[in-house]
Amino acid sequence: MSTFSKTILHWYSTHKRPLPWRNTRDPYKVWLSEIILQQTRVAQGLPYYQKFIEHYPKVNQLANAEEREVLKLWQGLGYYSRARNLHYTAKAITTEYNGKFPDTYEGLIQLKGIGDYTASAISSICFNEARPVVDGNVYRVLARYFGVELPVNSPKGMRYFKDLALQVMDASSIGEYNQAIMEFGALQCTPKNPDCDHCPLSSGCIAMQQASVATLPIKLKKSKVKIRHFNYVVFIDRLGNTKLQKRIGKGIWQHLYEFPLIESNTLLEETEMYGRVSSEEEKIKDIILWKEDPVVHKLSHQHLITRFWIVELEEEIKGGVTLNSLPQYPVPVLLAEFLETFKNSYFWPKYIS
Repeated sequence: MSTFSKTILHWYSTHKRPLPWRNTRDPYKVWLSEIILQQTRVAQGLPYYQKFIEHYPKVNQLANAEEREVLKLWQGLGYYSRARNLHYTAKAITTEYNGKFPDTYEGLIQLKGIGDYTASAISSICFNEARPVVDGNVYRVLARYFGVELPVNSPKGMRYFKDLALQVMDASSIGEYNQAIMEFGALQCTPKNPDCDHCPLSSGCIAMQQASVATLPIKLKKSKVKIRHFNYVVFIDRLGNTKLQKRIGKGIWQHLYEFPLIESNTLLEETEMYGRVSSEEEKIKDIILWKEDPVVHKLSHQHLITRFWIVELEEEIKGGVTLNSLPQYPVPVLLAEFLETFKNSYFWPKYIS
């Protein structure tokens, strides 16, 4: 065992958080936690993990659930392809693998939604396979301690860090070690303002010696953020029904529900909305702009400049859904926040009376 891995394991024995997926080697629970925690902080992901385990204690129960129910439980976590892949893979495990997860990295990585990191985590934690995990926390610890200046998101950098992780890992306690180095990056070697003065690795840390802690790890710049203008049309008839549609394209929020959407190059004004909406719906009673200031919803590679328009109709919406039933549908956070505000407004009693 190297001094590096020994120090990490010793630190972990006294500082690790008591998280529920650390008390099990059940691959279903470990897999579920890893998928939820992708792109998500532990504090945010923990309640979701608990909800999923409560609703689906076993993988076959998740497999047999309705997609709408799964997406509703996932609502608020973002990156909804994770939830769709989670559901798809649960079905595959149940029907094609007789309810049992593959017990090797090579078998696990064949499953949808499971990449190198997740396959390494499951195979090492649940089946003691000597596979190092390399996530954002691990990149940071390795880059700083060993003074690596290769970009972590470049092909050359990813290969280098994977080889380095393999060299310094503790193969004899691989599951424990992988969890330890991830926890070390999350709590000790943090992205900003790490407590270097009390770090057990400080004496050998090249970044600390060279005063480069704040600049490591190095990442290539992301692509330019795309700006989009969304105009959501909230049709409401005299019975309190509205229109809801399912997103079926390959873009953001696939399979989530939303109000009819008009995407434009710039913000639309009321006169423009009348022209856009009247071609779709006859006998409009009134169009009301919900709020003058648009909502700016930021995603990883795009910003959505959004307005909501209340369109009152004189006639009943055929095939509509009631306003009271909207909480049953999985919707993007952007819409969930609007619905919460709308429900608590003075408008609401008018439409459901």
